[in-house]
Amino acid sequence: VDGAVNLRDLGGYRTPAGRAVKRRRLLRSGSLAHLTESGLEEFSQLGVGLICDLRRAEERQEEPTPLPRGAPDRLEIPIDPGSAVALRERMGLASLDLQERVEFMTAVTAELIRDHAEDYARMFQGLLDMPADGAFLVHCSAGKDRTGVACALILHALGVPEETVITDYLLTNEAMDFEGYVLPRLATRMEGAQLPPKEWLMALAGVREEYLRAAYGEIHASFDDVEHYIEDAVGLNAAARGLLQQRYLTS
Repeated sequence: VDGAVNLRDLGGYRTPAGRAVKRRRLLRSGSLAHLTESGLEEFSQLGVGLICDLRRAEERQEEPTPLPRGAPDRLEIPIDPGSAVALRERMGLASLDLQERVEFMTAVTAELIRDHAEDYARMFQGLLDMPADGAFLVHCSAGKDRTGVACALILHALGVPEETVITDYLLTNEAMDFEGYVLPRLATRMEGAQLPPKEWLMALAGVREEYLRAAYGEIHASFDDVEHYIEDAVGLNAAARGLLQQRYLTS
């Protein structure tokens, strides 16, 4: 889709029982603000019935989604981890080294699990309440951290194994347009300061396996496993998971 950021289909991933996530029913992306005229036409063909927007209010104001209200429906769930706030405050400092960047992003991902279960519960409720024949799209600005955790939870709820979930999470590093989208945005945020090496930039602009592993570590520390987290923290019981699996998995 022309102008889309990190737009991907979760379809095709398989469960141990051999069922597969249906194609073009569960989508993930970054900001939709840069869709071109042809991109808007392409997007309209995806049949999206609900857009779940995890961005803060100011992010939505700075980069509004260029689609008419009500077509598709919107569910706005602003998520803003405290570690991300601290990171934004320090983005202009040239002294932010590679290890600090990795530590920040590790903390952000763990925090999403620890402090935002209620937000992800709202996302799942929106997914359950939407018409069964429409596609669901969840996104944030880059489609990698808040959205990455969201999609990991969705895939786990459908029974997709952890190794596959991690593979999908890491695909952001291939799907993201670093030169055309990420680099110009970072240059603006760095307020004219000399940009650090690409590896340092990718610690923020991309994802690493240890980021999602930090989320799993947070889950195991308090809930033993992802299954208990999804049921006890997010509130998705067996009946709700069964409905999702019936709706989004092949038979």
